[in-house]
Amino acid sequence: MKKMKIMFLCTGNSCRSQMAEGWAHALKSDVLEPYSAGIETHGLNPNAVKVMAEAGVDISGQKSENIRDLLDIDFDVVVTVCGHANETCPIFPENARIVHVGFDDPPRMTPSTASKEEKLNAFRRVRDEIKIFVKTLPDAVEF
Repeated sequence: MKKMKIMFLCTGNSCRSQMAEGWAHALKSDVLEPYSAGIETHGLNPNAVKVMAEAGVDISGQKSENIRDLLDIDFDVVVTVCGHANETCPIFPENARIVHVGFDDPPRMTPSTASKEEKLNAFRRVRDEIKIFVKTLPDAVEF
């Protein structure tokens, strides 16, 4: 059975798209070939790495990729996980289906004065929401 090539696209490929790729590898590697990228590259957010590790998923080896470097891959589905990526999503070759499933941006969910634990709780909430979505794949995005 051919695995669905799925791209999780975000603005900076530092949090949400990275967590989605990590969950897809952990939960759906039998049916998905997951990738993640950003319109820009902001580097892997250490809080995303930390909260994913708490859930038993190691994303520390993933790196922040720019979508321009992956345009030669024939994706079946591109999931934009933030509004900016959805609005600026590039045109993909072939028949890639674009699906928008927005998640809050963890670094922007708490004020700069928030404690480390409050900031991590924002990441945990989004991590868990993304996990719920990834569990629905590939059915949720099939043609």
